[in-house]
Amino acid sequence: MSKQNEIQPKSYHSIREDLLALTMASLFVSMGIYFFKYCGFLTGGTAGIALMLQQIMPLSFGQLFFVVNLPFYYLAWTRMGKRFTFNTFTSVTIVSFCTDNLHYVFSLESINRYFAAVAGGLLIGMGILIMFRHVSSLGGLGVLSKYMQDRFGISAGKFQMSVDVCIVALGFFIVPLDLLLLSIVGAVSMNIVVAFGHKPGRYHIG
Repeated sequence: MSKQNEIQPKSYHSIREDLLALTMASLFVSMGIYFFKYCGFLTGGTAGIALMLQQIMPLSFGQLFFVVNLPFYYLAWTRMGKRFTFNTFTSVTIVSFCTDNLHYVFSLESINRYFAAVAGGLLIGMGILIMFRHVSSLGGLGVLSKYMQDRFGISAGKFQMSVDVCIVALGFFIVPLDLLLLSIVGAVSMNIVVAFGHKPGRYHIG
């Protein structure tokens, strides 16, 4: 009986549910990154690395984001399992494609930078939250933070926020101070959503 009680909370999304949710989540993230790119902001994680590399390499954000994430799939496969790896690969691929092609759907003529920092961060954070709910991540730091939470009980949002702020701080050597400060606002907004919305044990998803 006790074994049954342990198993009962476990529930699995179907592949169709995962794909639908990850597509929506990836669109949220792509929109947020689009705001950041338009305003020249940086962000944390592998997305931040891709945004920085884009300024010195003749490649698009999507191409760099996809490539930078490749090494982290080994950690995902060995530590988080096949399902998490497949879902993360799906999320990263959709974000890479959508971010590079959103300009075919709409264009921005102007946007308030403060709004872009906060709204962009919230959109990315919401996308990450949905991805976590469906056993996925944005790769890179997301894989590591999810592993740290599942293995050691460290809040994924707090861990990711700490590392993201450090990554964005490196932008001091790349972007003007005002853009750097707004980049930090965006990173904090993003991670507040994850920190408050994703708690260890809240979701019993296998």
